[in-house]
Amino acid sequence: MSNELSGAPTTDEVPHADATNRAAIASVIVLCFGGLVVSLMQTLIIPIQPELPRLLDTSISNASWVITATLLAAAVTMPIAGRLGDMFGKQRILLASGVLLIIGCVVCALSSSLVPMIAGRAIQGFAMGFIPVGISLIREITPPRLTTTGVAAMSATLGVGGAIGLPLSAWIAQTWDWHMLFWISAVLAAVITALVLLVVPHVNDSVGGRFDIVGALGLAVGLVAILVAVSKGNDWGWTEGSTLGLLFGGLAVLLVWGWFELRQSDPLVDLRTTARPAVLLTNVAAVAIGFGMMAQAVVIPTLLEMPAATGYGLGQSILAAGLWMAPGGLMMLVFAPVSSALITNAGAKITLAIGAGVLGVGYLVALVLMDAPWQLMIASIISSAGVGIGYAAMPTLIMGAVPPAEAGAAVGLNGLMRSIGTTCASAVVALVLSGNTIELGGAEVPSESAFHIAFLIAAIAAFVGVAITLAIPTARKRAAARESAAEPETVPSR
Repeated sequence: MSNELSGAPTTDEVPHADATNRAAIASVIVLCFGGLVVSLMQTLIIPIQPELPRLLDTSISNASWVITATLLAAAVTMPIAGRLGDMFGKQRILLASGVLLIIGCVVCALSSSLVPMIAGRAIQGFAMGFIPVGISLIREITPPRLTTTGVAAMSATLGVGGAIGLPLSAWIAQTWDWHMLFWISAVLAAVITALVLLVVPHVNDSVGGRFDIVGALGLAVGLVAILVAVSKGNDWGWTEGSTLGLLFGGLAVLLVWGWFELRQSDPLVDLRTTARPAVLLTNVAAVAIGFGMMAQAVVIPTLLEMPAATGYGLGQSILAAGLWMAPGGLMMLVFAPVSSALITNAGAKITLAIGAGVLGVGYLVALVLMDAPWQLMIASIISSAGVGIGYAAMPTLIMGAVPPAEAGAAVGLNGLMRSIGTTCASAVVALVLSGNTIELGGAEVPSESAFHIAFLIAAIAAFVGVAITLAIPTARKRAAARESAAEPETVPSR
C-alpha cells in the first residue's frame, strides 16, 4: 500500500514537517528571550534605588516615580497592545514594542535628571505589551504539540526576567557607571528587535477594525488614577484627599468607561466576552496569584538585607540578596515544561490551582524557615515553582475561552489583572512592614512579626487564588451550556 493511501507521511512531507518544527522552535526561543529582556526592565533600577535621589538631584518621594512610571505604563499598555496585535498583526506590534524599548533605554542612558528619566522609564513600560502579544502569537505559529510548552515558557519569562534582573543589575551597577544598565539594555533590545524581524514569521492574523481611541484613553486615565493611589497611598496617607480623590475618581472613570465600551461595535475590550465565567474567574485569580508573586519579591529581599543586629535580619548585600533570589527565578523557567505536561494531562484549570497551591505552600515554608539565607532561598524556590506552573496556565485558560480574533486583547487584559495584583501586593506589604516596626540605631525598621504577617497574607492570597480557580467552569461544562442555550424548543406533535 502506498504512503498516500495508508496515510503515512511521504518523504517530501517529513522534511517539510521538520523544517516547520525548527522554525516554530526558533520563533518561540526569540519570543521568550524578548519576554525575558522586557520583564527585566521592572527590576533593572532597584539596586540603585537608594541612590536615585543623589544621582538625579531630587527628593526620595520624586525618585520613587522612576519605578512607578514603568509599572503604570506596563499595566495600561498590555490590553491596548493586545488589541492592536489583533487588529494589525502581532509581529508588527512586537516590532513596535522592541523599538519602544530601544528608545526608552537610550533616553534613560542619556539622562541625569528626573524628568527625562521618568519619561524613559515610562517608554520602557510601554514595551511590556511584547509579552501578551507574544503569548497569543505562539498559538498561531506553533504546531499543536508545541503550543502549550511555548505558551508556558513565554509566560514564565514574566517572573524570570524580574528575578534575574536584580543580581544582574546590582553587578552591572557596582562594576560600571549606573548609565551602563541602560546602554546594555538598549543593546539587548536592539538584538531582540532584529531577531523578531528576521526569525518570527509575519502571519496574516490581522482582523482589522477601528481602534477605540476614546476607550483606550478612558482605560488609561482610570487605571493610572487607581494604581497611583494604591502605589502612593503609604507615602501620601490613605485618608488624604489626594489618595481618596484618585482612588474614587479612577473608579468612577472606569465605570463610565465600561458603560461606553458596552455600546461600541468595535470596543477596545469586549466586556461581554470578559464577563464569561471562565474569563472573569481566571482574571480574578490572576489578581490573587499576582499578589502572591510580588509579595516574595518585596518581602524576601528586605529580610535578607535587614541588619543582623536586629536578631532576625540576615545582613546580606543587595548583590548577595539578588543571588539568593536568582534560583527561584530560574525555577520558573525550569517548571515551564512541567506546567505544559500538567496542562496536557490534567487541564489548565487544575494546573492553575496546583500552581497557586504550591505558591501558598512556599509562603508557609517561609514562615518557619527564615533564619538563614539558604532557608529563604528554599522558600523562594517553592513559591517560584508555583508561579511558573500557574502563570503558564492562565493564558491557556483565557485563549481557550475567547474567539481567536480577540486572543491578544484578552491575554493583555489578563496581564493587566496580574499587574493590579502585583501593585496591590507592593502597597499592602509596604503598609505591613511600615506599620510594625522596632527601633534600631535611632531608626525604625520592620519587626520580625511584620515579616510573619506579610508571609501569612501572601499565603492567604495564593490559597484564595486556588478557591477561585476551582470555581472556573471547565471547557466541557461551557460547551454543554452553549449547546443547551442553542437547542431549539421542541414543538409537541399533534
